[in-house]
Amino acid sequence: MNAARLPSVAPEVTATLVEGLSPRLRKRLDAAVTKLAARPTHRDGDTTTIDVDDETELRLHAPGGVVARVEDITCHCLLAPACVHRAAAACAAPAADLAPEPAEQATPEAPGPASATPPAAMLGPDAARSLGLDVAPASGPGTAPAPTTDTAANAALGLAPQATPNPAPDLASPPETASPDQRAAADVLWAAGAAVLEAGVDGAGAVTQSALLRAAHTARLRHLPRAAGAALSVVTLLRAARAGDPSYRTADLVTALAELLGTAHRVGTASGAEMAAVRGRVRRPYSPDGSLRLYGLFTEPVVTDSGHGGVRTWVAGADGRLFTVGDVAPGGAGRALGVADRAVRLGDSALTHRELGRAGLAVSGATVSPDGRLGAGRAVKAVTARGVAWTEPPLAALWETPPAEQAARALRSTSRYADRDGTGSDLLFLHVELLGAVREPGGTCLLALCEGGVRVRLTVTDDDPALAHRDNLALLAAAPGARLRIIGRLIPATHPRLTLLACTHPTGEGTVDLGLDRLRRADLPDPSASAHFAPPQTAGPGGSSPLYLLERRVEQTVAAGRAALGLLGDVTAETRRIRRGGLPTAAALLTALSASAAQRERDLFGRLLPADTDGFAAYWLAAARYTAAVSESLCAAAWNPMDEDPAAVPPVPVHGAAG
Repeated sequence: MNAARLPSVAPEVTATLVEGLSPRLRKRLDAAVTKLAARPTHRDGDTTTIDVDDETELRLHAPGGVVARVEDITCHCLLAPACVHRAAAACAAPAADLAPEPAEQATPEAPGPASATPPAAMLGPDAARSLGLDVAPASGPGTAPAPTTDTAANAALGLAPQATPNPAPDLASPPETASPDQRAAADVLWAAGAAVLEAGVDGAGAVTQSALLRAAHTARLRHLPRAAGAALSVVTLLRAARAGDPSYRTADLVTALAELLGTAHRVGTASGAEMAAVRGRVRRPYSPDGSLRLYGLFTEPVVTDSGHGGVRTWVAGADGRLFTVGDVAPGGAGRALGVADRAVRLGDSALTHRELGRAGLAVSGATVSPDGRLGAGRAVKAVTARGVAWTEPPLAALWETPPAEQAARALRSTSRYADRDGTGSDLLFLHVELLGAVREPGGTCLLALCEGGVRVRLTVTDDDPALAHRDNLALLAAAPGARLRIIGRLIPATHPRLTLLACTHPTGEGTVDLGLDRLRRADLPDPSASAHFAPPQTAGPGGSSPLYLLERRVEQTVAAGRAALGLLGDVTAETRRIRRGGLPTAAALLTALSASAAQRERDLFGRLLPADTDGFAAYWLAAARYTAAVSESLCAAAWNPMDEDPAAVPPVPVHGAAG
């Protein structure tokens, strides 16, 4: 049984079913989930049936595609409704996206020393006991110890309140702060995240996931959608890891878990604008943007790991703002190729996505989401207009910003733990001269020289052979010396790196959507040329950084849990190497993290006392946030112009491109 064939189940439904199991059945839950995954399923309308055995059926009723009530999962076995099958089915199914917040917004209350609702009461006795909340914790998001003594560093890592300008005194409108209920919900989220760190992927089974789902549901009701969404992401990634999903990456779970813990911690300390960012939003609303004159840039195919496919067309406004028009639905790469030649869903325009990428639109009554997506409501009117070449205004201005400034802007947009404001993008617009292919452990990429003598590695966005990315990159590698304008997406790394999305045609006529349009050998300046391999490159500013030694321990904790990290032994040699690399804070964090993982105290009778999960979670969070911040700094530094005489780096002339 593929989990994708089951309907999504609301988080509170899964949590309720798991909490209702007896302790004996909870111990059998993970095995039941595995066993149920091997059973055949079939769907009839809104009802999905799982054949538990030859005589027992399990049904999930999902009107609208989501199981929203506990009663919508039924089983015909003798132990129903208190059987393990219902909970196992809910745990095997995908977790549904969070529903919109309740219409009435909670009124912010002044901070107080106590929460109105104790965390244990919010979770329920069984779930709270599984997280150790039946006894008041010694520390939590409001009292987590800071593992470094640098106040500025702690603030940058989100472990202390960030400094904000002091507004003019206004007794009638004090800055917004978290209510007692919100702080209590944050405590629950912190405890649930700390429990994942304690157990690791292998130990974070259905019961631990259920506590996260209950915490996410409670956070949504308390108007904390950002933290609730992070908890839901952790559950999804835990399930992917335990199921052996090939698309799973430990780094993604590290990011989601650090976002969960960091946001939960900040709820108790944030105020004003920071509190609004920490709270977040469930939905991205579209707001009116009047009349827009848009100019097409390019169209990229979109293929997701979940089996969805489609396209996203990028356009720019007269002021240089970037917007997108997308069409993504279940279907994979095949759908992406087909949708590219379908009409854009925007007003009365008859342009296809391919055509819009080279033409223009005049839009009235435009609506735009915070991340730049154009709405297609009934009031939106759009007609076809003339496009312009990349070398003509207003598009030409996109290539005038220095690469280092573009990289810094893209990093702000893609930063793993930044407060999302929806502005900016991760696209870079560069003038380059192609140098040839470069062999890497994971394959081959294209090396190019851009402004300031910076060498950037260009890779494919998607290696699917149905798309044109891979073949086009191979052909461009056979054209060393070609000078192009390119559009790429930043890949955070210790050396300049992009996924190549579009470029001017090697002949200088028009542009190429590298995922959709296929270059031919006849398009190259020398059709008989073969791939040219550039000489090996020296490491960039962070090429030899020992930061990976700390990153490895952070990931090992997520994979194996706190206890396994404590058994890894002395880290003196690693910390010595990190200090030699100029990262004393990283060395201190590694020392503190390892010591906290191994620390277990005993009572007067020699019995082991419970581990300090909150303290360990605080050290792990600091290490995760620190490694991300340093990695982003190294990435930004790699894009700075090389330290040499500017006269020694010739400018890169670029062929024009027809619109």
